Amino acid sequence: MKILVIDDEPFARKLLMHQLGRLGVEHAQPCASAQEALALLERPGESPDLIFCDLQMPEMDGVEFVRHLVRAGYAGGLVLVSGEDERLVQTAAKLARAHKLKVLGALNKPVPIDSLKQFLDGDVAHSPAQGRNERKTYSAERLRRAIADGELVNHYQPKVELPSGAVAGFETLVRWRHPEDGLIFPDQFIPLAEESGLINELTRSVLRTALRHARAWSDDGFPLQVAVNVSMDNLVSLDFPDFVERALGEAGIAASGLLLEVTESRLMKDPLAPLEVLTRLRLKRIGLSIDDFGTGHSSLAQVRDIPFSELKVDRGFVHGAWRDASLRAILEASLGMARQLGMKTVAEGVEDREDWDFLRDSDCELAQGWFIAKAMPPEQIPDWIADWEVRRPTVVDFGTRSTP
Repeated sequence: MKILVIDDEPFARKLLMHQLGRLGVEHAQPCASAQEALALLERPGESPDLIFCDLQMPEMDGVEFVRHLVRAGYAGGLVLVSGEDERLVQTAAKLARAHKLKVLGALNKPVPIDSLKQFLDGDVAHSPAQGRNERKTYSAERLRRAIADGELVNHYQPKVELPSGAVAGFETLVRWRHPEDGLIFPDQFIPLAEESGLINELTRSVLRTALRHARAWSDDGFPLQVAVNVSMDNLVSLDFPDFVERALGEAGIAASGLLLEVTESRLMKDPLAPLEVLTRLRLKRIGLSIDDFGTGHSSLAQVRDIPFSELKVDRGFVHGAWRDASLRAILEASLGMARQLGMKTVAEGVEDREDWDFLRDSDCELAQGWFIAKAMPPEQIPDWIADWEVRRPTVVDFGTRSTP
């Protein structure tokens, strides 16, 4: 693995190079400036797999260097290193990610060797820069055929109660099982469905399948709520509440067994139709969750205007909140507001033990994330529930961490 270390401070640069050597790195190149690094990147065959870059540098700072990396088509990993305020460093990292760079994280100076080792041990750091594949695009007509031919399949991610660890339900996450390209994730086809007018057809197919699976779980002794994502584009169809009610009846599922998670990915030209549809859904006792709260258009105005029964705090405010004061403040404010409004609270993006313990201390009701389970095909759910019931006492009773 080729590594590039960029820092204008000689001592910091030499220290990082020394630490990399101690960790067994044989191909590390130091650079005293961003300009020197860019000149190196322009040489054929010299693109590194991983760059450690200081933010505060003269002439060209790290933020400007990121822009040049994008123009150069850099495809390797990037770690930002700085002695600046942590919020400033995290903002710079977010900017680099917005430019589609592979940002592995940020480190504060002086860099602890244990933290450095974590980056080098990570699978992402060891993937070669030349191996990144371009994302394939699909036509609207191909997606239309996929919906009609049953190529879309539902996977399900568990939601569990934080106090007890009991399974509360599952969120439906659609996948496209492409006959040639394998399993395709929704970020590659949901925007296409919204732009091409296929989102209504897609959502209705996903919802019918989810209710059919929920009925099968109930028949097997697991009467669990199923959540289905709906776009605001679905909610301009005034007959949508009647369709949902019919689908519930056909599946034999009570209205309380369904939760619709609403994500507003773009501003609506006519806000009245969605408001009417959402109000009618609640009159039918169907649960409504505001998804990805705090991002995009999911805002306080929506909480004010729409009778949501659940609030899902976006993973960007959940994972790592136990160690980040800014994230912790936003998370706790969101949970407090939801409780005062009588809404259930869900934290998504619970990735590790620390996230789980912190949320239990924060009185959040439900959790979702890889610490509990990744999304899985429906046939795996009974075995997962049985395994979770064995592990649950250990997860719940292991103990909690103190809030920093």
